[in-house]
Amino acid sequence: MADEEIKKAKKHRRNFGPKFMTMILLIAFLVIAGFSGFYVVDETEQAVVTRLGKYLKTEGPGLHLKFPFGIDKTYTVPVKVVQTEQFGFKTIKSGRNNEYKNNISSESTMLTGDLAIVDVEWIIQYRIIDPKQWLFGVQEKEQTIRDISRSVINTLVGDRAILDVMGSERSDIQNIAADMMNENFKQLGLGINVITVQLQNIVPPSGVQDAYEDVNKAIQDMNRLINEGKEAYNAEIPKAQGEADKEIQVAEGYASERVNKAKGDVARYNAVYEEYRKSPKVTKERIYLETMDEIFGNSEEKPQIIDGQLENLVPIKNLKN
Repeated sequence: MADEEIKKAKKHRRNFGPKFMTMILLIAFLVIAGFSGFYVVDETEQAVVTRLGKYLKTEGPGLHLKFPFGIDKTYTVPVKVVQTEQFGFKTIKSGRNNEYKNNISSESTMLTGDLAIVDVEWIIQYRIIDPKQWLFGVQEKEQTIRDISRSVINTLVGDRAILDVMGSERSDIQNIAADMMNENFKQLGLGINVITVQLQNIVPPSGVQDAYEDVNKAIQDMNRLINEGKEAYNAEIPKAQGEADKEIQVAEGYASERVNKAKGDVARYNAVYEEYRKSPKVTKERIYLETMDEIFGNSEEKPQIIDGQLENLVPIKNLKN
């Protein structure tokens, strides 16, 4: 029995020989290669692929192949996600999903063009447009974004009076700031595009804040009254213009009527004159008869007689009475 057990042990040991171990290692190699040779890119991302540390290509969403065992490395970048940076304040979430704002005065305090101190809070929203530049163009990405943004806003605020910053030129600052930031980021090769620059709270120092609020309210009232005046102007002017056009059209119609009537009379007189020239005697008799008919046409209402010794027609008393 002991000999048979020894033989079985030797046979079992032969089954785990070099060929078996080679097969195990080969299977493990294929499994590891399979897992490290595939990668998936999400719909909102792009993948930057490097080979032996050198940039190779950028891939879009989907399943892709790469060389395993670290020969190719992938870095996913959220190119469709809008990212936000806050300046002058920081929103902090509490444990119960409540949010509160923590002011950062070192970022928000600025000097305006009229040498007034103002606290400006703003946010920027940007999207990554070049994953390669985003990964390899600048080392301190977030700090660079914040430094450029602060520099631009400080420049724009420093070129304007405090009331302009707080009121009329607020939207201009936002639009110009986005263009200036994009120009700077493009020169640095950061690979991002600023979508929105939005100024949040713009308040003067606490000691004079009430006075500035009164001035700002007065400016708003002034703008409201100006807008109301423009609305009234726009309502009355078209009405008056319409009435004027109506009177002009009536006058033009009356003028056309008088001109056409005069032209008709002239044409009639010219026609009578032409007939008179051809046969004066006949024309005189016809005119005479037409005149007599016009005079005696209503003779039933008011009879008239003609005295041959008189030069004119003399009406007499109604003979029917």
